[in-house]
Amino acid sequence: MWGKLGEIVMRYLITGTAGFIGFHVAKRLIDEGHFVVGFDGMTPYYDVTLKERRHAILQRSNGFKAVRAMLEDRAALDRAAELAEPEVIIHLAAQAGVRYSLENPKAYVDSNLVGSWNMLELAKAIAPKHLMLASTSSIYGANEKIPFAEADRADEPMTLYAATKKSMELMAHSYAHLYEVPTTAFRFFTVYGPWGRPDMALFKFVDAIHNGRPIDIYGEGRMSRDFTYIDDLVESIVRLSHIAPAEENRVAPEKATDTLSRHAPFRVVNTGGGQPVELMTFVETVEKAVGRPAIHNMLPMQQGDVPRTFASPDLLEALTGFKPSVSVEEGVARFVEWYEQNYRRAQTIV
Repeated sequence: MWGKLGEIVMRYLITGTAGFIGFHVAKRLIDEGHFVVGFDGMTPYYDVTLKERRHAILQRSNGFKAVRAMLEDRAALDRAAELAEPEVIIHLAAQAGVRYSLENPKAYVDSNLVGSWNMLELAKAIAPKHLMLASTSSIYGANEKIPFAEADRADEPMTLYAATKKSMELMAHSYAHLYEVPTTAFRFFTVYGPWGRPDMALFKFVDAIHNGRPIDIYGEGRMSRDFTYIDDLVESIVRLSHIAPAEENRVAPEKATDTLSRHAPFRVVNTGGGQPVELMTFVETVEKAVGRPAIHNMLPMQQGDVPRTFASPDLLEALTGFKPSVSVEEGVARFVEWYEQNYRRAQTIV
């Protein structure tokens, strides 16, 4: 089957398509002419109307079909797989949020452990060409070695969220070994951009400045993050989707330290650009993009937070020839433009 510009049409099952990242990944693939079945539980962790709005955009295309159910519902996952007949599974759905794991730990066990195990069982049953799993930079904890490389130890998680994601990676390695399912776990680094989550710092900052409220700046501003613009992340995921882990694509040692397992078709890849930004510099960038200063509410470090994130992009670049490069100035400006033109309108859509 052929799609736009003579490209072969592929079939994808993507979980979390009503979420921030899943929406953008699905839209990119649909726009390229591929067929996507999206799976999402529409949980009320944040504004469900925003999630519905994202799905409504995807459903404008005949190349997208949606299944609404929770990851813990294995029968629903089976139905989605029957509809998709996927060559590639991209598992993005999860209970997100570092701090929320202190309030509702069970949600993380249900979604990130039980739900991810269901995805592994599904992959075992249908044998896709590639299983892709969303992980996180949070698993590096308060690692003092920088930049964070995939081969670094990540055995001291600071939150249950990080622990569940590391556990997912470990389970996935065992399934890749036992059932020969080619699997890539890709670790996010502070993703931001249009259609982002309302609980994330950029959204909170822009919304507060627009409405004259103070912004909470934790760690007294003495933190840094390796921000990744959403389009860069999507490009990373799409490129990686064509590189199912195998010995024939093992990276040469002089280019990067490859995490391709010696015992399974399994690999872990950072999807950050390796350009951390100081928190106060980020705040100043937001203020400039919005066009007015923020009221700063300086607070101590929150429980579970880490002082910095800093990705090594070497393996990603060696595998794909790409690494994230959109500057924070450009990315924040794009988000502010989206917020001012679309978000308030999206909130009113039922």
